[in-house]
Amino acid sequence: MKRICMMEDIPEREARSFETEDGDTIFITQRDGAFFAYQNLCPHLQVELEFLENQFLDRDQEFIECSTHGALFDVETGLCISGPCQGDSLEKVQIQVHSDGGIYLETEQE
Repeated sequence: MKRICMMEDIPEREARSFETEDGDTIFITQRDGAFFAYQNLCPHLQVELEFLENQFLDRDQEFIECSTHGALFDVETGLCISGPCQGDSLEKVQIQVHSDGGIYLETEQE
């Protein structure tokens, strides 16, 4: 397991991007004290979701939003609920939050 960040690095109803060791970009967001992680890739045209750094959420900070198409995704499930990829989902990334306050990326060997 590899620590990605600390819990306090991701404020409630915000998101932050991180590069993994294999060069992929993921983002982690917090909702009601729970953390959710996804690949930074829209399922519609395989483009990164944000136009400005760490701007993954819509104006009301309710949904994950693709800045290219305006598609909206449910924070907890990654399911596209509006836009050209409706019914598709973001690719979930498996993370664990440890008692030390760290957020860890699960690796395939585990």
